Amino acid sequence: MTALMVCGMQSAAQSDSASVQVVEQADTAVQTEMAIEELIGEEDMAAIENMAAEGDGFHTQLKTKFVEGSAGFMSLVALALVLGLALCIERIIYLTLSEINAKRLLSDIEKKVDTGDVEGAKSLCRDTRGPVASICYQGLMHMEEEMDVVERSIVSYGAVQSAKLEKGCSWITLFIAIAPSLGFLGTVIGMVMAFDRIQEADDMSATIVAEGMKVALITTIFGIIVALILQVFYNYILSKIEHLTSQMEESAISLLDIIMKHKQSRA
Repeated sequence: MTALMVCGMQSAAQSDSASVQVVEQADTAVQTEMAIEELIGEEDMAAIENMAAEGDGFHTQLKTKFVEGSAGFMSLVALALVLGLALCIERIIYLTLSEINAKRLLSDIEKKVDTGDVEGAKSLCRDTRGPVASICYQGLMHMEEEMDVVERSIVSYGAVQSAKLEKGCSWITLFIAIAPSLGFLGTVIGMVMAFDRIQEADDMSATIVAEGMKVALITTIFGIIVALILQVFYNYILSKIEHLTSQMEESAISLLDIIMKHKQSRA
């Protein structure tokens, strides 16, 4: 009996402590909510609660606006975005893979050339990816000829590699120009639709005008957004091309110096 009474007293004490903890947690939650309301404001807090109650995701709203903006023109704008992004991603991957440690490559080439292992230097260039290694290989191929011939060969092949780096960029600029143009075209057509409905109804109603204006403005907004997105990617691609071009020029000058020293040492 004594043991049962002790166990009962312990369980009652535990339940009382648990109840106290629950009450304390509830008080803390109420105080936190009151503090948030004081910081944010009652109106902003109500707006946040309404947004949470609606539960509409961004993709749902985007799909709704897409349908409201005339599916024909919005599909063309979306197609321009998809094709432009595909070209941008392809260029970014190609340019990223083309980047190498040019200083280390030139250092290894110089060591092999100084020891007379020209074939080893050529093999090193063949096994290394990127335009810098290709230019170095082209220079080493004409190493036994006059310096003018070597320099002309490097410059000519450098122009070819630069053209490969810029491949597809003209199409990206085309889609950057097409996207807002399609949006503006949708704007004009939306205005024409609004005036046609006004003419048919023979009434200057705000509802009739608003529907056509809404289609026009939505297509314009989406076209500008697509152009901005592609422009950001295009500028990033141009920065990588400029970096690789400067790297190619520096490597070409360093290679000419290496070849010149090799010729002077042999003379």
